Amino acid sequence: MSSLIKLSRGIDFITEWIGRIFAWTVFLATLVSAGNALLRYIFPDLSSNGLLELQWYLFGATFMLCAAWTWKNNGHVRIDVISSRLSPKARNWVELFCHFFFMLPFLAVMMYLTPDFVFSTYRSGEVSSSVGGLIVWPAKALIMAGFYVLGLQWISEVIKRIAIMRGLMPDNHAGHLDSAKEEADRIKAELASEDTAVSPGNSSKAGSSDDGSARS
Repeated sequence: MSSLIKLSRGIDFITEWIGRIFAWTVFLATLVSAGNALLRYIFPDLSSNGLLELQWYLFGATFMLCAAWTWKNNGHVRIDVISSRLSPKARNWVELFCHFFFMLPFLAVMMYLTPDFVFSTYRSGEVSSSVGGLIVWPAKALIMAGFYVLGLQWISEVIKRIAIMRGLMPDNHAGHLDSAKEEADRIKAELASEDTAVSPGNSSKAGSSDDGSARS
């Protein structure tokens, strides 16, 4: 199992650095979008559909190639209505079940279909139907690459979940539910203290003291 844990850490290292690198495509997409908008007003002849499609490509790179990094850091939105009421052991089994019966079939289908999806477009030399548009296969290649990187992260997540269930490593994300509950309890306590401070009894005492000071 120790060799599998090392494999998981290696995959995490790869997906994290892929995510960190391609997170910068958000900044690049912003620059391209702003630049294209300025060109449209200052130098209309230099503005093109190619620049518009380039920002779509960059956004697609962010979305597809940062997904595994987001999963690794438990950054996806969770609906914890049911799992938050389960024991840690039951939650681990639910996680493992979802990995195999939901995520794995989806990834297997996409990893099987996307190579032909990309290579057929590359061989045909397909170009965007927009005037001045870009070639299409790089955008489709981003989709394929994103699912393959996500497939790598799936392997890592399954290894980590089994290791956690066997007590071989801590669950670094186990406390996210407890942290949320603690934060909710803290906010409730603050609201309760504020209500106590402005309660009717305190208000009447404050009013009577103000009247006494006014009379004196």
